[in-house]
Amino acid sequence: MITKRVFDRFVGRDIYSYTMTNKNGASATVITWGGILQSVKVPDKNGVLADVVCGFDSVKDYFDDRGSHTGAIIGRYGNRIAGGGFEIDGTFYKINNNEVGRWHLHGGLAGFNRRVWESEAVENPESDSVILTLFSPHLDEGYPGNLNVKVTYTWDDDNVLSIRYEAETDMKTVLNMTNHAYFNLNGYDGGSVMDQELMINADTYDDLDDKLIPLGFPTDVTGTAFDFRTAKKIGQPFDHSFQLQGEIGKMRLAAEAYDPESGRTMKVYTDLPAVQLYTAEFMNGPTLFKGGIPQRPLHAFCLETQFSPNTPNRPYMPQCYIDPEHPYFTETAFEFGTK
Repeated sequence: MITKRVFDRFVGRDIYSYTMTNKNGASATVITWGGILQSVKVPDKNGVLADVVCGFDSVKDYFDDRGSHTGAIIGRYGNRIAGGGFEIDGTFYKINNNEVGRWHLHGGLAGFNRRVWESEAVENPESDSVILTLFSPHLDEGYPGNLNVKVTYTWDDDNVLSIRYEAETDMKTVLNMTNHAYFNLNGYDGGSVMDQELMINADTYDDLDDKLIPLGFPTDVTGTAFDFRTAKKIGQPFDHSFQLQGEIGKMRLAAEAYDPESGRTMKVYTDLPAVQLYTAEFMNGPTLFKGGIPQRPLHAFCLETQFSPNTPNRPYMPQCYIDPEHPYFTETAFEFGTK
């Protein structure tokens, strides 16, 4: 079942929310501002529902809290690009440096997270979908190519939320979309996530310079705090990209999170080459979350499936080029459960 309502009115337009509720009463809510995943309500080990996604009660709150990109679709490029841009076939494209004026982060000054998306709801017997579409013109934030984007959120009766990203362009460009949901499996108001457990199916990670730009080739996780191949407590702040095991382009298990207090689990599947673990170290803005809950550092984590940071300037990494003959298609799924 899908419930559509006017979530807010902003920039002279109605902003809609779509709540997909399955046969178990669990739900996922998406809004058309930023394509934001605004809520996911799933049961704990005792069957009690709680919202495990951080978010806000109004579009103005999302707008004012611009640095966190809370719950939004990120584009054209998730993560950081250094050097003011990148080169494609001998042409340098200068893109907006929006992160302290020195590098590009999450699509620039007005990325996909700050756009109103067109929307459509589709109900099916065992799942519901919300289809969002957006047009990004040539040189939008400096990126080449006219781009038509479609993102489909699907919520099913097994408490699986899938996000399918599709795009077509009229010239060669780069594209690296993701979702920036902040999760706390004990509820978004449930305190620190440092004792929640995490497994990441990755042998290597990106070591970073002081600007959070990868230093070079990926680093082996063995013997480091970045070795999450066996589940362990998160334990400390992270804002790093991990290169996933398995064949790129094939869906496989990327990560699994577990909250011992509530018993909730979340498995993450993707066909992408990497995942960014961010533990919300700087989630301390003055804007209150839903229901007046204050922001607190380390009270959520993000698992942003993507291509690795700065890939257009790292030719030795898997690349995210698309062109008219090679459109963009990728999928990530979040499976919620208990143990």
